[in-house]
Amino acid sequence: MKTKKILSMKVTDEHVHDSKMLPELVENIIKSEYMSTTTTLGKLFGDDGAYEGNDIFRYLGDNGILPCIKVRNNARVRWKKGNFLRNLSVISQKKDLQKWKDSVRYDGQRWIVETVFSSIKRMFGEYVYSVRLKNMIQEMMLKASLYNMMISI
Repeated sequence: MKTKKILSMKVTDEHVHDSKMLPELVENIIKSEYMSTTTTLGKLFGDDGAYEGNDIFRYLGDNGILPCIKVRNNARVRWKKGNFLRNLSVISQKKDLQKWKDSVRYDGQRWIVETVFSSIKRMFGEYVYSVRLKNMIQEMMLKASLYNMMISI
């Protein structure tokens, strides 16, 4: 994230849940053309309750990626069916959320992501102007490519 470049993106309609796309987005980064060698992801930050499910934590753990995902306020440890990494996150965050944030550098990393989104919205506007999904995909890919080129200058 230090480059502030968009490394992976998937445009979907409103019926596709964010968490279902995460594995594909991660695979795209690992195999990214921006990287001259295979990329190893150490951490994945998520600020959305959509990413706090057992499947996401299991996928990240199986791929050697530390999930730095803020769990919902009402999250509970699931001893029998829960993922070990998710349970650790729930326990750690319930015990002392600020200490957990500091340990994974959560706020600083989240700020970088928010800055990228804000920059894109300032450059291109907040809305997608296309109506058809095919055109929306092209519009968003163009915006992301232009953004990456502009920050490279």
